[in-house]
Amino acid sequence: MPYNRKTVGIVISTLRVQKGLTQEQLSGLAGIARSHLAALESGEKIPRADTLWRIAEALSVRPSRLIQMAEKTIEQEMKK
Repeated sequence: MPYNRKTVGIVISTLRVQKGLTQEQLSGLAGIARSHLAALESGEKIPRADTLWRIAEALSVRPSRLIQMAEKTIEQEMKK
């Protein structure tokens, strides 16, 4: 399955919105700059493992859950 950094960003953004958090709030909880979070959500940057872990913790999900959600989204896109 090919990696798609935009899909990872969409998953992060979707979970953030579902939790009712702004980019500013999530970035503060995860200990990263808001501009960095924005770049991750838009697919401009690829998250390092430790960054993905901190974002997952801030969203109260396991890092593996973020990856599973991205994989499922990619699979759905490949079927289209």
